[in-house]
Amino acid sequence: MAGTDVVRSPRATLARLHASPRDKWPPHARRLYDFLTAVYGEDDALPTLAAGWIAHQRSENTQRTYARGFKVYEAFAREMGVHPMGFTFMLADTFRRHLETAPTWQRIRGGRQGDMARTGKPYSDASRANTLSAASSFFDYLDKVSDDTLHRKNPFFAVARPNIDPDYSPTEGMTEAETVRLLTCARDEHQPARFRLRLYALLLLIYTVCMRIDSVLAADVEDLGYDKGHHVINARVKGGKRKKKAIPPHTWHVLQMYLGGRTTGPLFITSTGGRLCELSVWRSIRSIARRAKLPQAETIHPHVMKHNAITHALDKPGARIERVQEWADHNDARTTRRYNQRKGVLDNSPGYDLARDLAAALTEPD
Repeated sequence: MAGTDVVRSPRATLARLHASPRDKWPPHARRLYDFLTAVYGEDDALPTLAAGWIAHQRSENTQRTYARGFKVYEAFAREMGVHPMGFTFMLADTFRRHLETAPTWQRIRGGRQGDMARTGKPYSDASRANTLSAASSFFDYLDKVSDDTLHRKNPFFAVARPNIDPDYSPTEGMTEAETVRLLTCARDEHQPARFRLRLYALLLLIYTVCMRIDSVLAADVEDLGYDKGHHVINARVKGGKRKKKAIPPHTWHVLQMYLGGRTTGPLFITSTGGRLCELSVWRSIRSIARRAKLPQAETIHPHVMKHNAITHALDKPGARIERVQEWADHNDARTTRRYNQRKGVLDNSPGYDLARDLAAALTEPD
């Protein structure tokens, strides 16, 4: 599809600049550019415009989510034989229906790193909504940077999105006792101390400071500090904003043991000194969950720790929802209330009483 005449290439404009704007792109934009260039070539406008759109997003989490969703959209466009910027409403609506049944990519067990196959379950409602939002956002961006050759109506504007129940969460929660088992296993695992302390410190930071995994992995040692009697981390929270968050003494102590006097660089690093990636954390936490014999071992993921932290905090006597909301970095109190509304729904299920009485009746002698 290289050299398509859907739009003219912006490369001529970029070539007149003394330095390429691509050098300032964040990693997710750069990787998307490289991926699309390999497919469409450097003379097509799509790689530059799509990467510029990703770079336009404020938070790294949005950049990652949109880049992932755009790849799903681009693959469908290629299957249909249509340039991604040449979509009509009917094709966009076809893409919506395609997402309802299309299998997702899964890692091949026993394969090499990066080997994937379409063998997973279809996309969840939330994943479909995110992917459609990404495609719609891309066309909104085209409208912002449009000239006469680019201007077109957003074909996803009227595409129906999945109905998302605001009170439903697919995250499988853990009790406080299960959380302790997981953390204990991470602390005591039979590995070199630097790897054992790394995972233990990371999980403590998510749980006791209520941080998202992407914020933890994006943090640098220089983000740690001291303010008004508190050890703090200057974290980048959802939306791209910065916020000082208090680090409890035990978490701080474990973190300092892990750092071992290191004062610069990424907060959590690999054995070669690079920044730790989220995929590695997913693998480690599931491995630890299996060792701890947790029932959620095959589905647990890093966000479960933050999910548990909020739920457990709301369970404490005298918990005030506005304090938990601030701690959890929720802009809307309704987000925090959803955790409160779910609290006790499973524990207090009337089915337990019915089943207990039924079991007693069924085991009575004739």
